[in-house]
Amino acid sequence: MAQDKPPCVVVEDHHHWLELTLNQPSSFNALSEEMMQELQVAINQANQNSALACIIIKATGKAFCAGHDLKQMQSHAKQEYYQKLFQQCSHLMQSIVQCSVPVIAQVQGIATAAGCQLVASCDLAIASHEARFAVSGINLGLFCATPAVALSRNIHPKHAMEMLLTGEFISPLKAQNLGLINRVVPAEELTSATRELANTISQKASAAVRTGKAMFYPQLDMELEKAYEYASEHMVNNLKDADTQSGLNAFINKKSRN
Repeated sequence: MAQDKPPCVVVEDHHHWLELTLNQPSSFNALSEEMMQELQVAINQANQNSALACIIIKATGKAFCAGHDLKQMQSHAKQEYYQKLFQQCSHLMQSIVQCSVPVIAQVQGIATAAGCQLVASCDLAIASHEARFAVSGINLGLFCATPAVALSRNIHPKHAMEMLLTGEFISPLKAQNLGLINRVVPAEELTSATRELANTISQKASAAVRTGKAMFYPQLDMELEKAYEYASEHMVNNLKDADTQSGLNAFINKKSRN
């Protein structure tokens, strides 16, 4: 009797946050159709969980994610298939950005092409000293156009173009300096550092975190006046929340006693 195939994505509930583990180390956690589908389902379900504070995306094996599954792509070498595949990937990346809670990438190894896109799509990222980042499709004659969308929204266009045109790997320290990731830690501290960040976020008022994420990305593309109008609306809504009012009252009362 054949054994059940292991899931592409393992979901672990840590009460205030979810850990979504890419679980196909033999393929370097490539974003196959199945991997993207399972990750999409997990993100969609997380959006329905009002008690959730944030999500961690991590991986098993030596690689965080090696991009699209090239073997799977070449076995379906038709325009219609490619269009559907990149639509699936684009929808997944956008759903991470639009997710109601922050998403943290925990990067233990290489993140290439769409894997680098996945890191760039997350709100925060922590990497070990062993991580490496590249958009290396150019080495195969394929410009990483869809990864470029996320990458160019994280780092300066000139740095993005250098990565896209050379396909060269960059170190985690350079990735941090460019703004692709938040911090670099020793490999043995990666899990604890990421969970510490998740725990810090989980201690904040849920309304403030969710309102903040919902506001942050749309205002980036607005003119200054419109951005302030949009941000003001979100602050008003945030202030109406009962937990926010409770926190403000507690702070004011504490200052009054001092």
